[in-house]
Amino acid sequence: MREVDVSRAWLWKLELQRLANRTGSAITVCHFPPGTSKWNKIEHRLFSFIGQNWRGQPLLTHATIVNLISGTSNEKGLKVKYELDTNIYPAKIKVGDEQMSEIRLVAHPFHGEWNYTIEPDK
Repeated sequence: MREVDVSRAWLWKLELQRLANRTGSAITVCHFPPGTSKWNKIEHRLFSFIGQNWRGQPLLTHATIVNLISGTSNEKGLKVKYELDTNIYPAKIKVGDEQMSEIRLVAHPFHGEWNYTIEPDK
């Protein structure tokens, strides 16, 4: 079996497959194309306010960052919910051909590399 050093994309899809199998639900993913985060309206509505909220504050601890991000809202009332993930995750996970072949990925007709559905096992 050829081992593929995980590109994050394959590990992401493998974990989505596991979630789809656990829930019995299909999961549809639609990514913005590379270099187009400027189209993401949520980013524009919140990220500038996060920057304003922590401007001039030394970001010395995770708690400081969590508190500053959690205290952010915009003028229309959109609020940020943020929680520090303290889990330890393994590094350099390898996804093999067999695992990749188990991913029930259905590419969408328009840019299937960015837009796809992962079907649960039947």
